[in-house]
Amino acid sequence: MARGSSSRRLIRALAVAGVLLLSVAGPASAQDDGSRDDENDQVVLTGQLLIETDRTVDTAVIFNGPATIEGTVREDLFVMNGDTEISGTVNGDVVVFNGDVAVRSGAEIGGDLVTQSTPQVEDGATIRGSQTNIATKFDYDIGAVAGRFVWWLGYTVSVLILGLLLLAFAPHLDEAVVETIRARLGSSIGWGVALFFLLPIAAVILLVTVVGIPLGLFVLFALGLIYTIGYTVATHGVGRLVMRTSSRYVAFLVGLVILRALALIPVVGGLLWLLASVWGLGLLAVAIRAGRTPRTVTTAGAPPPMPVAS
Repeated sequence: MARGSSSRRLIRALAVAGVLLLSVAGPASAQDDGSRDDENDQVVLTGQLLIETDRTVDTAVIFNGPATIEGTVREDLFVMNGDTEISGTVNGDVVVFNGDVAVRSGAEIGGDLVTQSTPQVEDGATIRGSQTNIATKFDYDIGAVAGRFVWWLGYTVSVLILGLLLLAFAPHLDEAVVETIRARLGSSIGWGVALFFLLPIAAVILLVTVVGIPLGLFVLFALGLIYTIGYTVATHGVGRLVMRTSSRYVAFLVGLVILRALALIPVVGGLLWLLASVWGLGLLAVAIRAGRTPRTVTTAGAPPPMPVAS
């Protein structure tokens, strides 16, 4: 099971517990004594959580007291403070913050077993996920999520600064990008693919020669910046594709919002970064090859401006 699933499921279980507790109109200190074959979420504040052999629930949560699972929990089991004994089936994760855990022979846990103490797992018990200490599990998950967000934020700010600098010091880049999209879109894609994959290959080839080692190293070290420049140019191109505006800065910001929002989606974000970097390098290469210069707009019939004597 992928790391981080226990944290997400635990948060969902706590949310379910909170909603149910708010909706309780009477004491919630003990379970219903009746036996039912099919229930929804089972939440106990204090007392005992008992899922008998012939009972099936969705998420099971107890805040204070022991938990005994003889029947089936379709989703996750969450125990805050109490010993836990499982002889039935939990299809999701089992998370026990404080208390001993015993998984009996014949029991089955479909997800991870996350505990504070070392669990007692008898022969014949099945745990399909991993067994993890709760401190290690949540420290890793929180650190991983925080690290990914910090990287996303830092890269977003970097692209923003780089894009504003490009538009400020190369004001005709906007015109070149628009013209390339309109007239040479296919060529820009082809050049982008070639540059993206041939640059590291060329750097490696240079490294095997004596005189080319410095240049090969420079190219390898600069690949991150080169690809980011391509991504930044593509960001501006996306803004121009989706919005008509006279401001090149507004177009760039619109593209930045779109691409960086999509970058938050796992897998999709990485794929879009690759495609955007390839396309942006192609846009830049075609624009440079075309040698585009700003067009001088003159009034019909008016003579061109005279050169100024130095």
